[in-house]
This record gives sequence, C-alpha cells and structure tokens, in this order.
Amino acid sequence: MISVNDFRTGLTIEVDHDIFTVLDFQHVKPGKGAAFVRSKLKNLRNGNTVEKTFRAGEDVGRAHVENRAMQYLYASGQEHTFMDNETYDQITLPSEQLEWELNFLKENMTISIVSYHNEILGINLPNSVELKVIETEPGIKGNTATGATKSAKMETGLNVQVPLFINENDVLLINTTDGKYISRA
Repeated sequence: MISVNDFRTGLTIEVDHDIFTVLDFQHVKPGKGAAFVRSKLKNLRNGNTVEKTFRAGEDVGRAHVENRAMQYLYASGQEHTFMDNETYDQITLPSEQLEWELNFLKENMTISIVSYHNEILGINLPNSVELKVIETEPGIKGNTATGATKSAKMETGLNVQVPLFINENDVLLINTTDGKYISRA
C-alpha cells in the first residue's frame, strides 16, 4: 500500500481492480474542509485517462509492473509478434492493443513490454523514433513563411506535419508521445 500523499508522476497503482499510472497530481488544501489529492490517471488495460480525487492520507495499492526488453519481429494479419531478447520466447499481441504504437513500430525495433502478474498491458516505445518519409509534396523555393509546414507520410503510415524543406526519403526523428516532427535524423 502507498499513501496518496506519496504520489509522483509515473507511479503505477491499483484502484478498483484496475492498473493505473499517475500522469499528474495536485495536493489541495481548501480553507474549509479536509485536504485532498486531485489526480489524472491512465488506465494501463484500456488506455483511458480518468481524473480521480482521493482524501489526503488515503492508501491505494501499489502495482509492480514488469518491463521486459523485446524485439518487434513481424505482423501477421491483425497480430504482431515480439521476441524476448534474453530467452528468445515469442509473444503475439492483437492490433487493437497497439493502435497508437503501430504508427512507430518497425521490424527489428527494440521496445519494452509492460506486464502485471503475467498479463500483458501493452508496450513502451522509446521517446523518439527514426522514420523515413515515403511521400510528401516537394518544397517550393521562396515559400518560406515563418512556421510553414506540409504533410508527410512516413514508412509506417503515420502522417506528420513537417517543415517545407523536408523531401521524400529523408529520415526524421518523430516524438512517440504526440507524433510530432522533432528534427532530421
């Protein structure tokens, strides 16, 4: 058990038989009434984000999730196969469990599988990935208004807004949390 007073970003907790990670929290001490903790939690089973309020000093269960380094091997229909880097065991996850992550997954990429008591909750991607541009409009010389962008389709199918100087076959660094362009690789 852990007190809500000890919340910190990234902590995994168990509330109402669900596993959550703490995205944000705020200790509130109103002038009248008891203190409480307002938190923003992400459900690791379904990806939903909820806001929950706890009384100050309330205890919640601590969830010990395991992260294992695995390599993405291939996709077969609606299933994706990963291999453990140490034991060479393979696991398969459905596309529904990886909707956002599929925008960044490339074959042979090393990621982290998140599990809780042998239940696979999902995967953790690196903060940024290198992806190749497969389709974009050519940049027009002189068209350099401040902050001008165009759409580019990446090798995984993700569409990203990029600066006008980006061309096809360029390799870009893309943020995996919001899917935005960072820089050329």
